[in-house]
Amino acid sequence: MARLKTLGSRIKESAGSKVKVMTPGSWRSGMTSSQRGYDYKWQKAREQYLNANPLCVFCERNGRTTAAKVVDHIIAHRGDMVLFWDQTNWQSLCKPCHDSVKQAEEAAGLVG
Repeated sequence: MARLKTLGSRIKESAGSKVKVMTPGSWRSGMTSSQRGYDYKWQKAREQYLNANPLCVFCERNGRTTAAKVVDHIIAHRGDMVLFWDQTNWQSLCKPCHDSVKQAEEAAGLVG
């Protein structure tokens, strides 16, 4: 049986090829992460929270044990600093769950 030859990439990537997708009129448009609250104070709080809650809650629900790397806001804070700092609104997630499952839930309107 003959082997298939790969065609190679038809799309050229430039340096810094990550595309940022922002909804026009988003509360975070034109703001740095620090301006949105993700500053040194957040990094310290995040570290403490992950030390106390080291496992991904989504993975745990599915019987898996995965180290969490992200402190996620259960209900999107959209710039509300009271909600941002409310630790009852935080959950530990692994990066894959945060970037797929959680994003899909938000897109579907399943979480605030």
